[in-house]
Amino acid sequence: MTDRIVSKFGAFTSASEVAAGHDLTGVTAIVTGGASGIGFETAKALSAQGCQVVLAVRRPDQGLAAADKIAKSSRGPKPRVEGLDLANLASIRAFAGRWARTPLHLLIHNAGVMACPQAYTGDGFETQFGTNHLGHFLLAHQLTPALMDGAQAQGRSTRVVALSSVAHRRAGIDFDDPHFRSRPYDKWSAYGQSKTANALFAVGLHHRFRRHGISANAVMPGGIMTPLQRHLPREEMIAMGWMDEQGNLATGFKTPEQGASTTVWAALGAELEGVGGLYLEDCAQALPAAAAPRARGVETYALDPELADRLWTLSVAAVGA
Repeated sequence: MTDRIVSKFGAFTSASEVAAGHDLTGVTAIVTGGASGIGFETAKALSAQGCQVVLAVRRPDQGLAAADKIAKSSRGPKPRVEGLDLANLASIRAFAGRWARTPLHLLIHNAGVMACPQAYTGDGFETQFGTNHLGHFLLAHQLTPALMDGAQAQGRSTRVVALSSVAHRRAGIDFDDPHFRSRPYDKWSAYGQSKTANALFAVGLHHRFRRHGISANAVMPGGIMTPLQRHLPREEMIAMGWMDEQGNLATGFKTPEQGASTTVWAALGAELEGVGGLYLEDCAQALPAAAAPRARGVETYALDPELADRLWTLSVAAVGA
């Protein structure tokens, strides 16, 4: 990859270091799941540089507490809080209806669920695929006019950042049965499928809307201990080598602020102006999985334009967009 895009930052750079020096006055960003974990750190880093951040969260009470904490160290306006349940299509449409055509510059798909027991959303989607992919798909679809307005207003591309994961290497998209209606449910296959979908979504969105000033990339934040692990028993995390018996995290795990750094680079990095359809990790374009170190890299199927188109068609039909 002689044309691989890299930055001056690394795997353990903090989000605040990546954001430093960017004047985000007049920039508006939506961060889903911004009340905790890397979403909180992403919002904090953007707000510190003057960005108007909107925390789109399932529990507004947690969002308000997070907004108060961010405001204490920010030179930007206090973050706003909006209720949003990504497992509920009506909630997503209501959020977008309230937003209307307010110019939007950054849309960060941070919220998600991982390795949960088999369940279905009220709209009939497998929970991980429905929340991690389809909910965010509809949100971006509904907010596309606002993103186009944002691009026109600022004279440069607006950016969508979709958080994927190395877990995409566990599973591609089962187009015949994405919701595990007939095949046995496996929580890790379901999570992997949803993370592949996040990467393919970025490919599809960028291809369709780059001429309208919207770019999109997928991000692998790294291994971070956050509320995302709420469904995993401690014994399972020990067995997977994520921590030892005393609860010490394995070498290579990042802090939440370090985990947010690639998201912030994807949102602000000059190297990525007008560039999209990529999978980023450790503040650089990821290597192909076959050439990458263990637990790094991107599979070719997660960047395949034909699979991205097929997923787009499936997603439009699923959410009625």
